[in-house]
Amino acid sequence: MGEVSILREASARPRARGAPECAAGATDAVALRLHSKLGAAAKSLLLSGSHSFGAIETLRSAAIDDATHALQRHEPQYSAARTVTPAQRTLFVAVGLGLTVCVAISPAVGGLVLTAFIAASYAANAVFRAWLFWVGSDEPSTQIDASEENASAADLPVYTVLVPLYREANVVAQLAAALRRLDYPPHLLDVKLVVEEDDDDTVAAALEASADGVFEVVAVPAGEPRTKPRACNYALQLARGDFLVIFDAEDRPEPDQLKKALHAFRRAPVNVACLQARLNFFNARECWLTRMFALDYALWFDFLLPGLDRLGIPMPLGGTSNHFRVEALRAIRGWDPFNVTEDADLGIRLARLGLRVRTLDSTTYEEATNALDNWLRQRTRWLKGYMQTWLVHMRDPRQLLRNAGLGGFLGFQLFVGGTVVAALLNPILWLVFVLSFFIDVPAVGFTGATHALSGSGLLLGNALFAYLAMLGPYRRGWLDLSPYALLVPFYWLLISAAAYRAAWQLARKPWYWEKTVHGLTRMADGAVP
Repeated sequence: MGEVSILREASARPRARGAPECAAGATDAVALRLHSKLGAAAKSLLLSGSHSFGAIETLRSAAIDDATHALQRHEPQYSAARTVTPAQRTLFVAVGLGLTVCVAISPAVGGLVLTAFIAASYAANAVFRAWLFWVGSDEPSTQIDASEENASAADLPVYTVLVPLYREANVVAQLAAALRRLDYPPHLLDVKLVVEEDDDDTVAAALEASADGVFEVVAVPAGEPRTKPRACNYALQLARGDFLVIFDAEDRPEPDQLKKALHAFRRAPVNVACLQARLNFFNARECWLTRMFALDYALWFDFLLPGLDRLGIPMPLGGTSNHFRVEALRAIRGWDPFNVTEDADLGIRLARLGLRVRTLDSTTYEEATNALDNWLRQRTRWLKGYMQTWLVHMRDPRQLLRNAGLGGFLGFQLFVGGTVVAALLNPILWLVFVLSFFIDVPAVGFTGATHALSGSGLLLGNALFAYLAMLGPYRRGWLDLSPYALLVPFYWLLISAAAYRAAWQLARKPWYWEKTVHGLTRMADGAVP
């Protein structure tokens, strides 16, 4: 199956516009282009149609090597294969020692200064989000009417849809149904179900779903790191579309999303390389955890990301429903296989290379995990990836400043770095607040002043976070969820627990991909809100 995907998939559907013709009537231009590194002998083999097992394995080996190591090999400054540079390690140690010495010399002063810094950092993250909410609250600018869609329906390009799957056999049938509802000519859809070749159950489910030829199955050779971006890079080499979108296994995109994205690309400047659709959940009201998750997503995708868009600040992508110009995606060597939030990293990398990410007024509904352990694993991976992304792009702060500009640089610190810092500082601030209330001993750094500072930071931060979460569902009309925003402080403590797990994993196994289990919801067959 994997061999068929590599050697024959390009001839299974119409060739994308502008793709080169192959000699002797062959249409496997994609494989020729990507495996030109193997030399003339490999090209002759492909063109002759003599697909021996050894040649196939050679091509697969070259393809997976490129998928895994191309970014690390050619642009190592953007690769998370190395977690922390020696310079960063030295800086962190120096800062830690400096703070320790200050507190040891004068606990009262040192504790006060440190508490002030923590409270200010926590509050700054909340204030920045409030500003983004205000800026992003304008009506979306990417809406198109039905007449505009139908007027250009005859001039649609091939659109590639990549769906990476790992241990997802139980949701493939629902996924296939959602993909079949896409309002796009079937003969112009290049849908690839991307599976790990040793994941037997998912492979079998994917083959069953693709039995009618609507979908194609791409088997990714086993290897490390076993991550979603590695699989996506492998499948990207086989993409035939001018445009490409990533969906996850449990996704239910709005049927007209591809057409909306295409029209938005056509109306946008050529440097707009990616569109991020909005995300939320079809099971938002299943339990307390899914309600809090839905509040989180409503604020993030309906207001905060549009705020970044309007301000021109580098935007970390969500993990699904990212629409790309394929040419731009290939030019920057795809995703980083060593970053466990490859989406967030890619959005920042696009901005640094002079390309734009815009938001798209179309929603993909996902499954919110309804189990705390599953949620914790997922949030741990996200926060670990944000840590990786911050570390990668802060290897050379001056270069980042030149690439992103002052506003983009500060926005990156507050939005990407601030997301992690706020999660890590939250329990510390609570601890200082409680201890300094009961212990007023300057010799150990707890005074009335530290109590007041920590309390002020907590009050401002949590009040703003709760207020924004309360307003988040407004755009969707999900106002029944707003009262749950009063419980945001408790939800933030859960996020903090995930942040400390993420920091521990970053030190011990930075590329480990904690799998989120899908298909657990009891509302799997319910209607999309």
